[in-house]
Amino acid sequence: MKHLLSIDELTTDELQELLRITPSFAEVASRRIAKVPALRGLTVATLFYEDSTRTRLSFEVAAKRLSADTLNVSVASSSVNKGESLRDTAETIEAMGIDAVVVRHASSGAPWQLTKWLDASVINAGDGWHQHPTQALLDCFTLQQELGSLEGRHIAIVGDIKHSRVARSDVSAFTRLGATVTLVAPPTLLPPATETWPVTVSHDLDSVLTDVDAVYLLRMQKERMRESLVPDLREYTALYGLTAARASKLGTKIPILHPGPMNRGVEIAADVPDLDQVVVVDQVRNGVAVRMAVLFMLLGSGNSGLPTDSLPAMAEEVPA
Repeated sequence: MKHLLSIDELTTDELQELLRITPSFAEVASRRIAKVPALRGLTVATLFYEDSTRTRLSFEVAAKRLSADTLNVSVASSSVNKGESLRDTAETIEAMGIDAVVVRHASSGAPWQLTKWLDASVINAGDGWHQHPTQALLDCFTLQQELGSLEGRHIAIVGDIKHSRVARSDVSAFTRLGATVTLVAPPTLLPPATETWPVTVSHDLDSVLTDVDAVYLLRMQKERMRESLVPDLREYTALYGLTAARASKLGTKIPILHPGPMNRGVEIAADVPDLDQVVVVDQVRNGVAVRMAVLFMLLGSGNSGLPTDSLPAMAEEVPA
């Protein structure tokens, strides 16, 4: 395993292995010195052409906890503004000596292009509407913490499915792990050809909420919209928002997830994120552990398999 580009390109064994080793990396955060020497001497670059808080910082923390050096490229103040291409920017970074590049780009397929130009490992941190594999991995890990196995569980994904790379990655990951998925959205916020997806589709949120094991909310991605797709936000919230009344009917044991950033008062009522069953903070925390596992799988093992002695070997803390 050299790159992580999409959930679909992971074998089921690789998906399960990443989730299996993630707890070992989550444990690192509880140590007095939250660092292990697994990737000492290696360099991880982050190259984000779109705004990000959680994903970019999460990868940076993950790399540093593995003792890797980090190289953060601020695209907003780079030569991209002078017309430099993605290829030239990436090759410039690689010439400085990197082992992996984490890329986010508005164009679907950009991470695949990088694999043709670079020798470094490429990790997709979101490409257009297409894929966001590490978000799906951390979502699976969070749901496993809350529900145990995903086998036989029913998960509702609610909101702007059409523009969501998170939804596409999550559908693939959840169903691969045995869950059934229902997409809930107005017709204008559904992608074409959903009949080819391994999901059911509903336009009635209230009926779906009576029989779910988890609810995953998505924001309206206005930055990707080129037309008005709902009459107004008030009507959208009335039909598809997780209001306090809807949340109360779920009960306290149904986890509520959101990839962030949340638009309070639109897809989720302003006070609902304060409920104990909302696991958004857990998702952020788990994102660091999952991304540590990904970096270790790509860079720490030295080959496509994970040696059985790798985790014990890295258990020793880095000296202060």
